Formats: sequence, C-alpha cells, structure tokens
Amino acid sequence: MSTINVLGLILLILMVLVGGKAGLQSFLALLLNFGLLFLAIVLVAFHFPPLPVTLVVGVLVLALTIFMSSGDDMSSTVAFLASAAVLVILVLLIVPVEHWALVQGFGPEDSEDLEGLSVLVGINFVQVTTATAILSTLGAIAEAAMAIAAGLSEILEQHPKVSTRALLGDGIAVGKQIIGTTFNTLFFGFFGGFLALFIWFTGVHYSFGEILNDKIFVSEILMILFAMVSVILTVPITTWVMTRAVAGQRKRAAKQMSGK
Repeated sequence: MSTINVLGLILLILMVLVGGKAGLQSFLALLLNFGLLFLAIVLVAFHFPPLPVTLVVGVLVLALTIFMSSGDDMSSTVAFLASAAVLVILVLLIVPVEHWALVQGFGPEDSEDLEGLSVLVGINFVQVTTATAILSTLGAIAEAAMAIAAGLSEILEQHPKVSTRALLGDGIAVGKQIIGTTFNTLFFGFFGGFLALFIWFTGVHYSFGEILNDKIFVSEILMILFAMVSVILTVPITTWVMTRAVAGQRKRAAKQMSGK
C-alpha cells in the first residue's frame, strides 16, 4: 500500500470518528470534487473552452462541498446561493486582472523541466491561468459561506425571534473572526508550498524587485489575493442572503397564520 493510500485511509477514519455521517459525506464529496477537477483538466486538454468548463465545474464543486457537508437544508441553500454570487463577482474580477497581469504560461524557473518539450499545445494559456485562479478560490468561498450560514442557523435555533438587523450584525461579527483565521491559513499555505522557490530565489541572489516581477511568484500572489477577496465578499453576501431567507420565512408564516 502506497503512502498516499495510507494517509487517505487515516483521513477517512478520522473524519468518520470525528464527524460521523457528515464526515463520511465530506470525504465522499472530496473524492467527487477530485473527479470533477480531473474531468475539467481532460475537457480543457481536448480544447473545450477553459472558462465555461471552469464555471460549470466550479458550481458543481460548490454544490457538492456545501450540500454533502451539512444536514441543515436552510444553511446549505443559503451558503450555496451566496457562494454562487461570490463566484460570479470573482469571475468579473479575475478575467480582466489576469489579462492585465500577463502571468500566463511558464517562467524561466521552469526551463529545465520543459527542456525538450513543446509548449505549443493549442490552448490559450491566459484562459488556463484564469481558470486556475477561479478554481483556487472555491475552497475558501465554500468554507466561509458554510461557516457563516451554520453559525447564523445556530443563533436562529437558540433565539428564533431575533430581528433581521441583529442577525445581520451577528453575521458580520462571525465573519470578522473567520476572515482573520482564513487569511492566516491562506498565507501559510502559500508560504509552505513555495518555500523551495523562495530558497531558490535566495540561492541565485534575486533582488527584491526581481522577485516581485517574477511570473510564478506574481501568479501565486494573485491567487492568494483572489482567495482573500472572495472570503471578504462571502461574509456580507452570505449574511444578507440568510437575513432575506429568514425574512421570507417569517412573512410566509405570518400569512399562513392570518389565513387560518
């Protein structure tokens, strides 16, 4: 049994022990999401348009991640609607920024790995970079949306008559705490993943200006910034969608009571 299989089995056992049925569903969602991402790669490799493929796969990934990790229909629906709205806003941001940044393709650090290989694969690398940036934000969006929606659902369960204005304030308060921890997670994930690259920069004596203008470094920094923006946007949008859903439920309940 390979190391990856052992670690995957340990992950499955721990998720089931800690999360029970929800943990098992989250593990299955992880496998299905991996399959969807692999499908996206195959479709792009067969010259399907990268951006439409990414949008369809992104919505499916959000749906699987959110609906298979929660048993609360209301919080799941709110989180999904908010995540989809944030995804649309991010696409409108990412597409022009990636065209202006010109970080598509490979950098000089990749020259040794690409030696003897052709990069004329007939695919628009700007669109590939854009698709990569969009997909890299999905986890942060789903996590933040689900955390806020679940937190507000718990508040509603404990205080069913809480006003929508108070609920809006509670959502923003919860979101402020999520933003801080999520930013640290994104930053240290980026730093840990590119520690070897930083050591390489130091070894070849790159100046600070050369590092800031390096294509690989800028591309990864943009992904981190996109993810951070997505988390910031998710907080108010999820909170607003939840308050609208609660207001709608209360209006329908009031109509039913008056009809009786």
